Amino acid sequence: IHRAYFDAGCDFVLTNTFGGNRSRLAHFGCAERVREFNLAGAQIAVRAKPENGFVGGSVGPTGEFLEPFGTFTFEMLVEVFAEQISALVEGGVDVICIETISDPAEGKAAIAAAKQVCSLPITATMTFMSGPAGYRTMMGCDARTGVRQLYDAGADVIGCNCGEGVTEAIDILREMRATLPTARLIVKPNAGLPQQSGDKIVYPITPLQMAESLREAQAIGASIVGGCCGTTPEHLRQIARHMGKSAN
Repeated sequence: IHRAYFDAGCDFVLTNTFGGNRSRLAHFGCAERVREFNLAGAQIAVRAKPENGFVGGSVGPTGEFLEPFGTFTFEMLVEVFAEQISALVEGGVDVICIETISDPAEGKAAIAAAKQVCSLPITATMTFMSGPAGYRTMMGCDARTGVRQLYDAGADVIGCNCGEGVTEAIDILREMRATLPTARLIVKPNAGLPQQSGDKIVYPITPLQMAESLREAQAIGASIVGGCCGTTPEHLRQIARHMGKSAN
């Protein structure tokens, strides 16, 4: 799977470790296998990368809430993230990719953990949905506030991922660019929201539609452009072509 995306023209492919932290794995009786799973996930992706490719270690949210809404402290979150990130670094990733964050405090804990265990570049992205108050994360954070906090915490590249689709992601990217005119930005939208079609789940945005829409992200100044849920190798092949990059 990793090789298919590199062959489609991607420079940068993520590990299959999004839910690889202790808190998530505990739901499946695998809390003690964090190093094993993340090390393997990193090594599999690294074996697939070409000479000029990069592997990002995917670090998703813990599913825990900070006090007073939950039982976790900031220090506990840092410890959970550090355990996962240490294994990804051991496995040979080139970048730490913190993604799908809804609470800036959790994002800051992940960034702190990454800085604690390595000196690799860090990308940090949040997930927003539209509503009466504009774009907000599940925890009610707006794009301008979120991007500023993650940037100030030390992320090298900031942006958004997942969400409703490309149009919405472009709107969010504009807000982020207005907040931080010189920051490096990343955008990874879904290929639309998933829909049920018979016994299958499908995503409505076609590879060509996604690629054409994401050219606007490039114009806004995004340094990294890609896709999240529903984006197949063909989506990325079209995106690479529209960004002026030929597939391998």
